[in-house]
Amino acid sequence: MDDLHTTQLGAERLRRNLSLEIHDVVAWCKNAIRTHSVDESRVNRRGKNWYVDCESFVITINAHSHTIITAHKK
Repeated sequence: MDDLHTTQLGAERLRRNLSLEIHDVVAWCKNAIRTHSVDESRVNRRGKNWYVDCESFVITINAHSHTIITAHKK
């Protein structure tokens, strides 16, 4: 969890896709993951990415680099 990060473009993509108006999207994602995906069955690895299924959105994280790639509303 401490290794999670994103790029500037990734942060913009997260803000746009989730309609966020916050500056620190990485902290927001970490909090969302801790809060909504306590059950490990909500975290799945498919290929090179982890998919974290939170209640109303899914966060995509690169398994190797721990980069938050994107998130989409359900």
